[in-house]
Amino acid sequence: MTLALDQTAATGHAGIRRWLWTVAGLVFLMVVVGGATRLTGSGLSITEWKPITGALPPLSGQAWAEEFGKYRESPQYRLLNEGMSLGEFQFIYWWEWGHRQLGRFIGLIYLAGFLVVALRRLLPAGRTLILFGMGLLLGLQGAIGWIMVASGLEPGMVAVAPVKLTLHLTFAGLFFASVVAFATVLTPPRRAEPARGRAGAWFILLMLFVQVALGGLVAGSRAGFTFNTWPLMDGVLVPPGSLLFAQAPFWENFVDNVALVQFNHRLGAYLLLALALWSALKLRRAAPGSGSAKRATAIAGLVLAQSALGIATLLLVVPLWAGLAHQALGFAVLAMGVVHLTRTEQAARG
Repeated sequence: MTLALDQTAATGHAGIRRWLWTVAGLVFLMVVVGGATRLTGSGLSITEWKPITGALPPLSGQAWAEEFGKYRESPQYRLLNEGMSLGEFQFIYWWEWGHRQLGRFIGLIYLAGFLVVALRRLLPAGRTLILFGMGLLLGLQGAIGWIMVASGLEPGMVAVAPVKLTLHLTFAGLFFASVVAFATVLTPPRRAEPARGRAGAWFILLMLFVQVALGGLVAGSRAGFTFNTWPLMDGVLVPPGSLLFAQAPFWENFVDNVALVQFNHRLGAYLLLALALWSALKLRRAAPGSGSAKRATAIAGLVLAQSALGIATLLLVVPLWAGLAHQALGFAVLAMGVVHLTRTEQAARG
């Protein structure tokens, strides 16, 4: 995720930095809108993937009737939403349409910026190639999004497959992290700092991605709507194996058993919080006042806030505002983890 770039060169790339931070902000917004699309049950309202012509919404009563007719053929309508009015359908349609439009807009903004960088040769060829690879990652993310939606249109399905939703969210995190890392490298550090905490920065970022993936499984399986107590779960701190591994085959419990899915997310949160606190304390003792110590302290504070928000979201049985805030803060912590690792790697490389 890190890029070796000398500080002198970095000072001349203000325009590229603004472009990248704009893309990062749009991806952050996309994640929040995607969460709202999921929590409002809107993700399967558009049953076709038309990358170009699909940009236009229904513009007449007949067009709305045709679009609604396609949705009425879906398993979600027949099994879950039968009898839905046109107005109710329009509500969920606009959420999904807006989500897809934002995705198209991000793609256009990224492509336009990349073409400027490439055609004007604003960066060395190697770094331009990295940007090209990031663009491929963005395109792959869009394809995964449709694969995810298609999984929810299979017979008997009323929602997308949890694993595919998790892939969609995780790849969004990967692209987001790559943009934040590249933008951070192009931003000259305010001051030199000691090369400390490199291993801790890597472990924190790894655990952040693990938590994003585990959160995706919770969202996909709707595990947050069950076992709405804390710190106990079904009356105990650690549920029995008969509950956690009730399904066969064994591996399906990790993606489909709401008890194990939620328990794993809880464990991940405990481990991440412990790691963040340990890293902050270690750096504050080893390099007090340094940028690395301040960043580690900020991450520990954000993870603590995210943990509290996650508990509140669970206890309140996932109201829309809490679910969106939890997802948004999760990506804010991820961004901070990427910045911390990037700066730590720069310090280690001198």
